[in-house]
Amino acid sequence: MPALSPTEWHAIWLSLKVALGVALVTAVPAILLGWLMARREFRGKIFVESLIHAPLVVPPVVTGYLLLVVFGRNGCIGKWLAEVFDIRLVFTWQGAVLASAIVALPLAVRSVRLAISLVDRRLEEAAQTLGYHPMRVFFRITLPLAWPGILGGILLAFSRSLGEFGATITFAGNVEGSTQTLPLAIYSALQVPGEETLAMRLVIASLVLCFASLLISELLTRKAKRKMVVTIET
Repeated sequence: MPALSPTEWHAIWLSLKVALGVALVTAVPAILLGWLMARREFRGKIFVESLIHAPLVVPPVVTGYLLLVVFGRNGCIGKWLAEVFDIRLVFTWQGAVLASAIVALPLAVRSVRLAISLVDRRLEEAAQTLGYHPMRVFFRITLPLAWPGILGGILLAFSRSLGEFGATITFAGNVEGSTQTLPLAIYSALQVPGEETLAMRLVIASLVLCFASLLISELLTRKAKRKMVVTIET
């Protein structure tokens, strides 16, 4: 099987860059939303939960279309960003990051919420009785104890973005050398008669990349759990 061409390598590199951007973009919102869902009760919580998890059940094309409506050139936010900061997200790799982040965020939030809910609240309450500010309790107790689950959620978002297709092609487009990630490159190859070999190379590259990301995610999460156990015991 022939080696990958520069265009194919660029699609792989762009997929990794977008996935890394998704991991960075979703980290803070996932932690805050996960903590909010795990530790606070408020009116309308069910609505907020449904809104957070909507991208898991809404067709990705619908998500991409809504992003076009909001962040497009004539969208309420997109027009403002273009006029004030000269920032345009449509048909850019940054737009691909935004689309993938919206789709991957619910997975990260679910993982973070579970991790924080497993932290013994008595430890947090004991720290507060000793005079710890709630913010200090969060950073010194809750966050370290929930870190393995938080790390797993962020890495899960990274892995999910590697396979994102519908929202990305709708919002960021499928521009070769600019926004064409690995899934989009596979789609383009399948549209050309006689390019089955190219599609197979890209499929193999995608499988290797996804398996490697999941493997690294599992190894890092297990390492974080072992380190946390040692810290607690000492």
